[in-house]
Amino acid sequence: MLFNSEEVKKFIPHRDPFLFIDSVESIQLSGWEFGKGTVDAKSAVGGIVSASFYANPELEIFKGHFPGKPVLPGVIQVEMMAQASSFVMAFFIDDPFSESTLDVALTSVNDAKFRKPVLPGMKLDIKATITRYRKPMVVTDCEVYCDNQLMSQATVIASVRY
Repeated sequence: MLFNSEEVKKFIPHRDPFLFIDSVESIQLSGWEFGKGTVDAKSAVGGIVSASFYANPELEIFKGHFPGKPVLPGVIQVEMMAQASSFVMAFFIDDPFSESTLDVALTSVNDAKFRKPVLPGMKLDIKATITRYRKPMVVTDCEVYCDNQLMSQATVIASVRY
């Protein structure tokens, strides 16, 4: 594990009940290591963030979506992917934990697909891969897995200013 839940909260502003990343397992890019410098936009293409989230059966959202047959809403899965995508900023900021001017805003979600229902108790693995970065827009292809089964996917586009 690269970042535990407390470190995740230092990196992104989200909090319960709207925090959908429990930990960041890795941030990978050939020739780059976290905390050892930054890369330019072109070099970051192909970088991958791997994060995780446990769909705790006690989440409030399951009480209303749907009573007796709970399913994690697709919009929450998209938010989970967007939150994981925020961690690509580690490629571009020397110390992202102290960066007070970081401003990330979701601008578009394309080609979202929900392949299998996400149920209470599932441990989810989220992958976000940078496919394009042209300041200020970062494009990531994201996927959510449970036990290596693809659950959902989307292309997330965000505006990033720092």
